[in-house]
Amino acid sequence: MPLPAHLGPLAVDIPRTWTPEQALAVYELITDLRDAIWLLYGCQLMDEQRSQCAGPAPDTIGDASDQAEF
Repeated sequence: MPLPAHLGPLAVDIPRTWTPEQALAVYELITDLRDAIWLLYGCQLMDEQRSQCAGPAPDTIGDASDQAEF
């Protein structure tokens, strides 16, 4: 069953008609936004990245509730 449209992947169309000045303005806006997010959430972002890269916690590996019964 397909997902509803509002849950589908977000595609960002970048116009090929931008001037170099327009492209630079958008690039600088994104950079400023990224920097502002980092100032507010830097530590939490690092923690989240670590948890996503680490995989399951060692105490949950081999947990009987995660294993299928045959």
